[in-house]
Amino acid sequence: MKTLVIVTHPRLETSVINKSWVEELKKHPEKYTIHELYKVYPNGNIDVEKEQKLVESHRNLVFQFPVYWFNCPPLLKKWMDDVLTYGWAYGSTGDNLKNRKVAFAVSAGIKKEDYSENGRYQYSLEEVLVPFKITALYCNADYRSFFAFYGAEYEPSASEAKKSAQDYFNFIENL
Repeated sequence: MKTLVIVTHPRLETSVINKSWVEELKKHPEKYTIHELYKVYPNGNIDVEKEQKLVESHRNLVFQFPVYWFNCPPLLKKWMDDVLTYGWAYGSTGDNLKNRKVAFAVSAGIKKEDYSENGRYQYSLEEVLVPFKITALYCNADYRSFFAFYGAEYEPSASEAKKSAQDYFNFIENL
């Protein structure tokens, strides 16, 4: 079974990092399904049944997004609220994420040193992403950590984007 990569970037075409990650994964269509939420649901009306069936048809699940205000873009939050329902994703009969490998891939605009106890924001990116980890654990998924690119707002070079895309590919390959 393939890995489903749920890409949630409202302006993917202008992104250096997220776009390079998607381009790298698209080289391997036999392994990855790239699902761009803003392209599929530009009006935000999510087809819950279709999304649940899509998740069910994949072995692993990766959520890829830029960190927005120390969180995910709003469409991904809506997707999680709508799709990860009681009785499907969690609860006494909700086991569709049980033991499914789940990981996150994020681009952070600021530098890594700003995400530290002594940095500008006083918290690590790992701490900022705790709600996503807890969501995966709550649904009995096999949480596999996260991959991050720091400093995206500083206009990464083509070589940085290429290296990051290869590192991202390696991360997903090792889920």
